[in-house]
Amino acid sequence: MNRRQLTQLGVPEYALTEAVKAVSSAATTHGLRGADLKRQVREVLAAPNEFVDDPCYGLLAAALTEDQTIEPLHEKVDYRTWGDDIDEMAHAQMREACKLPHASGAALMPDAHLGYGLPIGGVLALEGAVVPYAVGVDIACRMKLSVLDMKLDSLDSRFDDYCRALEKGTRFGVGSVHQKPQQHDVMDEDWNITKVTRQSKDKAWQQLGTSGSGNHFVEFGILTIGAEDAAGDSFDVQPGKYVALLSHSGSRGAGAAVCSTYSNIARTKLPKKYESLKNLAWLTLDSEEGQEYWEAMNLMGRYAAANHEVIHRLVSQLVGAQIIAGVENHHNFAWKETHDGREMIVHRKGATPAGEGVLGVIPGSMGTPGFVVRGKGEASSFDSASHGAGRCMSRKKANDTFRIQNTRQELKEKGVHILSAGSDEVPGVYKDIHEVMAAQSDLVDIVGRFDPKIVKMCGDGSRAED
Repeated sequence: MNRRQLTQLGVPEYALTEAVKAVSSAATTHGLRGADLKRQVREVLAAPNEFVDDPCYGLLAAALTEDQTIEPLHEKVDYRTWGDDIDEMAHAQMREACKLPHASGAALMPDAHLGYGLPIGGVLALEGAVVPYAVGVDIACRMKLSVLDMKLDSLDSRFDDYCRALEKGTRFGVGSVHQKPQQHDVMDEDWNITKVTRQSKDKAWQQLGTSGSGNHFVEFGILTIGAEDAAGDSFDVQPGKYVALLSHSGSRGAGAAVCSTYSNIARTKLPKKYESLKNLAWLTLDSEEGQEYWEAMNLMGRYAAANHEVIHRLVSQLVGAQIIAGVENHHNFAWKETHDGREMIVHRKGATPAGEGVLGVIPGSMGTPGFVVRGKGEASSFDSASHGAGRCMSRKKANDTFRIQNTRQELKEKGVHILSAGSDEVPGVYKDIHEVMAAQSDLVDIVGRFDPKIVKMCGDGSRAED
């Protein structure tokens, strides 16, 4: 009896392997054929609990019995989408995520594109559970903008000093480290909360103050705050133009290790019938593993924030600047929040927190502006906005299409200097940031505009970490 015949009898797809083994065993052990085998399979399907100890049908019965004890998938959890330029594969991923048993709601931001498990730009609200891959490999990947006390014309008069500060004060690439480990209070925290954080502490210390590859960057630019956009006390920057430092990085190798460890654990606990959702495997927060991941994730959040703090400290000191104000935010994380009167775990994978009055940073690309924004608290977005412009081209296609040398010259003519970067990060691989911002005007107000002037990214072509 083959898989097609078993399916016609009503055997679910997730139990077909056990069913094939069962009928083969029954045929060999008892000499059953044809109608007799079909009759027994129907009996097992009708009452699997009665066959869990059967030497031939036990494994099939166990798979079917498990099916009776786990929560069913949602038939439909609706989500709202911002923006029109989103490929169908990202929507397909979002629809799969909305089937999770704990799903309460979702949203798709205008920069959305295909991701791993949850699409980049996806927001997923669960009750009582967390999905490691819906947080992402680069846990707490985040933005940090610092306003400096430098005169605007110093970007030209001290151009070499600014370049030297980025070259000497930052490190880029997979596995990049500081030869002399940097200092921050985060390394005095308890890294023994889980086995993986304990094992990752030494690497984390070496990588403190560094960035990965892909779309991670550190850059100087001009921040413009218009009189009509002034942020008020929460930002404390008066209208005008300022030299600013902007960075994008996360929790580096330690965060990747936490994600890998707990994603694998979640997969082992995933009911067999949900194998197709392995990249969305979840951990309940009332489980030991769920609590461990939650503690580790939050430690990675504090580590990522420290990582940026060290980068900004080193770079600003090298150029002789003082930091007078700043804005920062995670965009790969999960938060406990209250929506519709219920506590939810809101995953923002490539999405910026945008609760009412909350400040954040949404970058464009190496050659286009980014924006300081203030959230409007739109309930249907779960208080979220985009985390950038969003890719419109794969890295492979980008490398086949563009040459960074050409882009470097084109941008130099426009006043943007690229110290290092890959062809997979040129402006042409991103959506139009102005269209993205227009598509989410109901989610955020623009407070300031950041125009990049001196940009440093990973230029070795290594694989992106986030």
